[in-house]
Amino acid sequence: MKMDSYRTNNCGELTKQDVGKNVKIAGWVQTIRDLGGLLFIDLRDQYGITQAVVTVESGLIEMASKIPTESTISIEGPIKIRDEETINKNIPTGEIEVVAEKIEILGKRLKNLPFEINSDKAVGEDLRLKYRFLDLRNEKLKNNILLRAKVLQFLRNQMIEKGFTEVQTPILTSSSPEGARDYLVPSRVHPGKFYALPQAPQQFKQLLMVSGIDKYFQVAPCFRDEDARADRAPGEFYQLDMEMAFATQEDVFGVMEKVMYNTFKEFGGKKVAEYPFPRIAYRDAMLKYGTDKPDLRNPLIIKDVTDIFQNIEFNAFKGKIVRTITVPNAMEIPRRFYDGMVDFAISECGAKGLAWLKVLEDGTLQGPIAKFIDEDAQNKLLSTTDTKAGDAIFFIAEAPRIVDTLAGRIRAELGNRLDLIEKDVYKFCWIVDFPMYELNDEGNLDFCHNPFSMPQGGLEALNSKDPLDILAYQYDIVCNGIELSSGAVRNHDPEIMIKAFEIAGYDKQTIENKFPALFNAFHYGAPPHAGIAPGIDRMIMLMQDEPSIREVIAFPMNSKAQDLLMGAPGEVTEEQLRDVHIKIRESKK
Repeated sequence: MKMDSYRTNNCGELTKQDVGKNVKIAGWVQTIRDLGGLLFIDLRDQYGITQAVVTVESGLIEMASKIPTESTISIEGPIKIRDEETINKNIPTGEIEVVAEKIEILGKRLKNLPFEINSDKAVGEDLRLKYRFLDLRNEKLKNNILLRAKVLQFLRNQMIEKGFTEVQTPILTSSSPEGARDYLVPSRVHPGKFYALPQAPQQFKQLLMVSGIDKYFQVAPCFRDEDARADRAPGEFYQLDMEMAFATQEDVFGVMEKVMYNTFKEFGGKKVAEYPFPRIAYRDAMLKYGTDKPDLRNPLIIKDVTDIFQNIEFNAFKGKIVRTITVPNAMEIPRRFYDGMVDFAISECGAKGLAWLKVLEDGTLQGPIAKFIDEDAQNKLLSTTDTKAGDAIFFIAEAPRIVDTLAGRIRAELGNRLDLIEKDVYKFCWIVDFPMYELNDEGNLDFCHNPFSMPQGGLEALNSKDPLDILAYQYDIVCNGIELSSGAVRNHDPEIMIKAFEIAGYDKQTIENKFPALFNAFHYGAPPHAGIAPGIDRMIMLMQDEPSIREVIAFPMNSKAQDLLMGAPGEVTEEQLRDVHIKIRESKK
């Protein structure tokens, strides 16, 4: 056995079957325990931890005791069985230890640690990100990154097995209106002109369909100048981008359901609801769940009861859309719970109030608004909401543009406070039949989602229907209340595209200017095509039950889109600015 390398074995693989072997291991010093005549070192690398013992006979105790933790060292010596009382059953190497005959310091820690590695103590996120190379030594975070690598390989293998071809698309491209702000890159060679980092490979993958690539995929980097959220990383993220030629919506569903199911079953650690996943129309989702990202683990359903209260003298409901949520078996819920929900609705959601009723065992109603509901209205209410004796009903009354979202937040909060959410399962669904258009804040028609989506009914629908009634072949895949991706059957017909953009206020010249390659390509025999691009970061965040997407990214930006480790964004020299024909203008305060 050669002993001139840094190690013969890693710190996670030695067992009692290796007893008697002379080995060399290397890693980071996690702990040192000095017991006088004996000194124990826990040595850590990516693969695990191995205990080494330093004896008086070795003559190494004094030197070893002075090694700072988190230094890198190598230890050479024979393997022996641990004493019975010292066996650690929590790690694979817990039955053995390496008797140190030689210790070499490879990389000494020269500075104090800004925070403890593998500690449960809370550390500020900005400090963690500034020292991300230390943070990544934490076992939990390290395991997230290692899982990410396995998931990426698994996804690639699945797509290749399904006949998809991996193609890399450009990083430097042109700016186009795709829903978010672009990151711009100035050109040195072409003064006053800019590249843009792709928000997604949307146009390129559609061009690949026109070029004859039948099934495309890539693990695609995407760049969007957006604000951070818990489930959205600012700056850049990765998605499993795919597109299929001669494909319908159902073709995409058939591929993606298998990919999602297999991946979450392999790595998620929970049950995965069987496919085919439920298909829920957008309008039904907003009515029943108050969101187009419904968490199906929550059994509560929203019902519309506006008609029942049209003729009832209750000012709080007058002229409002009225929705209800029935909570079953509510008799044991104390009054403070109802008061707490009212406070939540007012203080957290901006509601004017939250009405509620209990249905007593004798069928009578109890609660602040019971006196306003006559017998006929009561019968209709209980029938419409499937409410029975022992249940409670919460009422949300608001304007049309507000009521759905408010009811959705109340539903989610009730599910959490009453512990109704299934904890051990991934439940997927498809949200389908999105509106093609919506009214923007100025009251003008605009695209509701992807402007490249095919309208249901094609050109005939665009010519004959009210734009707000036109649906698109647009779909989202959602898991446990998290949107993993949007997708669509693409508009590949130039005539339909011109009309669709015209309704949204764009003329033909605008299309040609904004999407020159795509619009031109569609004049040369474009196949029908469809695709989707689930976010890989979000998938892994769900698998690991992480509250923030930054916990599954090796080097993320902070919530202010700053890379604290590398100091980006940062200043550049005047010479660099001159090279790209840029002059910084002081902002007016």
